[in-house]
Amino acid sequence: MIKIGMMIGDRYEILERIGTGGMSDVYKAKDYKLNRFVAVKVLKQEFSENANFVSKFRVEAQAAAGLMHPNIVNVYDVGEESGIYYIVMELVEGITLKKYIERKARLSVKEAVSIAIQVSMGLEAAHNNHIIHRDIKPQNIIISKEGKVKVTDFGIAKAATSNTITSNVMGSVHYTSPEQARGGYSDEKSDIYSLGITMFEMLTGRVPFNGETTVAIAIKHIQEEMPSPRDYVPEIPISVEQIVCKCCQKSPDRRYQSMPELIVDLKQSLINPDEDFVKLVDPDEEASTRMITDRDMAQIKRQSDRRDSMEEAMRLKKDNMRAYEMEEDDEDEEDDEDWDDDEDYDPKMERITTILAVVAALLVGCIVIYAVGRAIGVFQFGQEEENKTVQEETTEQVEMIKVAGMNVDDAKRELLELGLTPEIRYEKTAEHEAGTVLRASVQGGAAAGGDQEKLMLDKGTVIILTVAESPEGVKVPATTGKSKEEATSILEKEGFVVNATEGYDHTVQNGYVISQSPEAGTTAPQGSSVTIRISQGADENKVRVPDLIGMEEMDATVTLTELGLPVGNVTSVSNEDASLTGKVCSQSYSVGSYVDQGTAIDIAISTGPEAATYRYTEGIVAPTEDPDYQSGMMVNVTVTTADGTQLLSTQTASFPVAVNYTGIKSATGVITFTFRVEKEAATMTDPSTGETITTEAVSEDRTVRRDISFTQE
Repeated sequence: MIKIGMMIGDRYEILERIGTGGMSDVYKAKDYKLNRFVAVKVLKQEFSENANFVSKFRVEAQAAAGLMHPNIVNVYDVGEESGIYYIVMELVEGITLKKYIERKARLSVKEAVSIAIQVSMGLEAAHNNHIIHRDIKPQNIIISKEGKVKVTDFGIAKAATSNTITSNVMGSVHYTSPEQARGGYSDEKSDIYSLGITMFEMLTGRVPFNGETTVAIAIKHIQEEMPSPRDYVPEIPISVEQIVCKCCQKSPDRRYQSMPELIVDLKQSLINPDEDFVKLVDPDEEASTRMITDRDMAQIKRQSDRRDSMEEAMRLKKDNMRAYEMEEDDEDEEDDEDWDDDEDYDPKMERITTILAVVAALLVGCIVIYAVGRAIGVFQFGQEEENKTVQEETTEQVEMIKVAGMNVDDAKRELLELGLTPEIRYEKTAEHEAGTVLRASVQGGAAAGGDQEKLMLDKGTVIILTVAESPEGVKVPATTGKSKEEATSILEKEGFVVNATEGYDHTVQNGYVISQSPEAGTTAPQGSSVTIRISQGADENKVRVPDLIGMEEMDATVTLTELGLPVGNVTSVSNEDASLTGKVCSQSYSVGSYVDQGTAIDIAISTGPEAATYRYTEGIVAPTEDPDYQSGMMVNVTVTTADGTQLLSTQTASFPVAVNYTGIKSATGVITFTFRVEKEAATMTDPSTGETITTEAVSEDRTVRRDISFTQE
């Protein structure tokens, strides 16, 4: 029996129950060996007593422990103690998809598709390791507080289904595939069916099949036609409707055959939601009986006539040969056999074959001569053009430097020398000298961490520099949408130096300003430079990088997917801006820069400002707050921080007590003094009555609490 506070596996302390299901209870626990919080799933008693189930459960759970993927709740450990069977998993702070749907009634199309993509990626990793989930449903999908979607309960589902667990316990009949409902073989395509039902529920807020009993619902999965989600939500795009329809085909052969196929269509639906690109394949079509058309009949007759004419020609040829043989003198038997072997000889075909062989030999000879000539340098034409093309396709990269703290003119000059494009934004501040670079949109050098790998960027990448603004400045005029010549004239008239860069934009005419930095309406020192980006027209192969800063990870993923840009590495970093906690705080390509379609964009999620640390190095003086305290008393002294960390616990009669603690995470704490006060028996006379009063000896414990503040390091 699991109790709060008990230790299992000699390392996991059970802290609280955080969930319960048909087969198990889930507890939050502390892993003291690795000093982290985990989730411990404990099998209920009725399943723990089933030896067959326990055996299969352990095998499947151990297999699931080999899965490591961002969209899977990772399994850390499997164990048994005193008849308690448990698995230790990653602790994900969040809610199940089922509760999320209940809260929002139904999800938007983009949100549903984005969640489906992440679930599919997790299932793809499992299928690649030959692990089938068999119980995909919203209850087994968790959305973390950071927006990450994770699939849980790998292994436990297969162990359950192979032991004839009832549908009431599994709670999965609404999402089960027809082959599972029949009790037949299930594979990766069963997970695809269940994911299709889950998508249906995300989009509509309801399941497609319902009934009074689990048996009635299972029969509907087998027999009834799948309703369209557009019957309930008409604004669902046609591509999304067809994806759900294809996932939920009764026959596994008509569904998506693998998760990568499904992921491709899901991503395409984000980019072109109203296109009819989903291919619904009917495997029985090719083997079905067809009516012969007039065209087919004519072709058959032509082939038959040609075959008849060829047979007649062969017959006449043989008759002529026999007549010729009868007129010849008797010849050797051996010659007759040779003639019979060559009776199919056709001189015309031999000539054609000879001509084709000569032509083929000439072609091969030309190819060989050309290849040898290229190798030794005889034929150079076209080579330069080819090399030029290869060079154009290869984008040169440069190492980003640290610019924070530099003068803006020096920073711009160095960035331009590297081939990067600086843009300036000014920020009023009294802490830095005007013209000092406060930060850059892409950090490099020591600013990104001295031990980190070099940050490499494509030449032409836009770097936004935030610069300390002078209290006395000139208002920057607006030039966006104006021609390069007009914009240059306006800016120079106000005393600014103009830097012009180029970029692609299908919405801005060639030769006109796309954007400017600093932005219009801000103030900048007179004589400083203003960068204007001049449109080169549209480039169908280029995509403009969006501004992801401040977005949730899921929203950033959807935004990039819509543009055909996959999400690269997702890292967690500290950031001084508390408002960005849990959101994108940096991206590998600058806002407004152009990249090829398919370029992976790395993003960093802020974990918040780095926690401040404190020190406590003062001497602790005696607890004179209590008038009964006397010097020399033995006192228990404890120092505890506001977060519950105990710094000191000692017994002393000598004050002050010297302490020296650093790295404290709380700003305040409390000192607790505990000591015993003893008063001896005494006799005294009341002066008014002359009565003698005797007091007994007293011994009591006293406690003094003293609030303290620590010094920030």
